[in-house]
Amino acid sequence: MATPLTAVSLGVFSCSENCVIISFRGLEMEKSKFSVTHKDESIVELVNKIDHQTLAIWAVDCVERVLPYFEEKYPEDHRPRNAIEALQAWIHTGVFQMADIRKASLAAHAAAREVGEDSAARSAARAAGQAVATAHVPTHSIGAANYALQAIHRGTDSSDADAVIAKERDWQYQHLLNLGNSR
Repeated sequence: MATPLTAVSLGVFSCSENCVIISFRGLEMEKSKFSVTHKDESIVELVNKIDHQTLAIWAVDCVERVLPYFEEKYPEDHRPRNAIEALQAWIHTGVFQMADIRKASLAAHAAAREVGEDSAARSAARAAGQAVATAHVPTHSIGAANYALQAIHRGTDSSDADAVIAKERDWQYQHLLNLGNSR
């Protein structure tokens, strides 16, 4: 492990591949990193067995759990919410225009970029951008779930992050399993 770093104000410093040191007023805490590129094989396997519309419902449900991170910080920016509403319209009608889905996805990702710093709000907006893309490509639902996990990781106290992520990942799996069994 790297030597602890100190800082006068809030700062985030890398200490290894598996953690970052978060410093606030000279007090350091280690927080594990979260990668959205990691794929939980049990979820990937389950996704491959579930129908397209159910994956879209699951993506919406995963994002709804984290969208408040964005909406509370940026109440006037509706782009991530609009992306979710576009996906819900497809779920209810089965009809979409690729240009509309792409526009909604790109708008949600633009909202994430405008947030700037890595934060729960940024990850929540990215989750919405991935979710709406599920209308076009079912496996984008995995991206929505992973960005939702990242939002939770970034919005959680460092001492609880790993346990909270494990609990949410379990909820995601169980929820998808239940949705798949009920349809």
